[in-house]
Order: sequence, then structure tokens, then C-alpha cells
Amino acid sequence: MATHTGTRSEPGPASSSLGSDELRAAGTIWLVVNAVNLLQAAGFATRPSAPEVNPALGLVIAALALPATWALVILVRARAGWRHYAGPLAFDGFVVLMLAVDHVARVEWRDPVVPTIQVPYLLLFFGSILLMGLPMFRIDRRRWLVTVVTTGLLLATMLYALSMGVS
Repeated sequence: MATHTGTRSEPGPASSSLGSDELRAAGTIWLVVNAVNLLQAAGFATRPSAPEVNPALGLVIAALALPATWALVILVRARAGWRHYAGPLAFDGFVVLMLAVDHVARVEWRDPVVPTIQVPYLLLFFGSILLMGLPMFRIDRRRWLVTVVTTGLLLATMLYALSMGVS
């Protein structure tokens, strides 16, 4: 029995229900989630030795809300479904919270830990990664696997930073 990979040469149920604009928007969200994973992985990797890098990377991550929101608008107009909306919405929420806490109010919430900030911050961050990555599972499994790898790299560098005593 053949398995479905969801590539362009083998359209699956999700990709056949999306038009070319919606597939382009889904591809944009895929690029955003992988860029976020790689940028934050770089942030965690450099946090122990060069913590000044992380705020700049945070601003680059925040800028990724622009293409994510563009893609969200395309998907909402096409009525693509909540599975396509949830990730970019969560990401936009994360970016608003991150900018407000880290760049406008400049609240130190990592050390000492402030749970009222940490919990929504981490839920929105990791939730947006999960929710932005999931739709690609049905559209193109190979791209989805790339997201799995970049998410694994993000988690590995996060554990590295934590092991170095940096949160």
C-alpha cells in the first residue's frame, strides 16, 4: 500500500483543497516557523557566551510576524480552517507579548522567574511553533520533517543553555 507524502507531485487531501495562493501562504508560514526555530536556536546557543545577541534575534523574530500575518489574512479569506489560523494567531500573540515585556517594559522575568509572564510567554511561543508546523504534515511531509528537525535543534540548544545555567 502506497503512503501519501503530500508533495506537489502527489497532491493529498489538504493540498488539493487549497488553491495556489493558500499553498503559498502555508509555505510562508512554514518558512516563518523554521526561521523562528533557527533564530531562537542561535539565541539559546549564544546566550551563555554572548547574551547581547538574543535581543537582536528577538527583533528579527518579531519581524517575522509580518509575513505570518500576511499569510494568515490569505488563509482567513480563503476560509482554510482553524488549523491554518491557529499558528499564526498564536505567533502574533507571542510577538505582541515579547515586544511588550522584553523591549517596551523591559521586565526581567527569566531570573528571577515571574510565572505570570513566563507561562503565557512559553505557551504562546511553543504553541505557535507546534500550530504553525502542524498543517504542513498534511500538505508536504518532507517539509514537515524539516520543521521537526529545526524544532529538535531549538530544543537541544535550549537544553544546552539551561545546562549552562542560563534561562
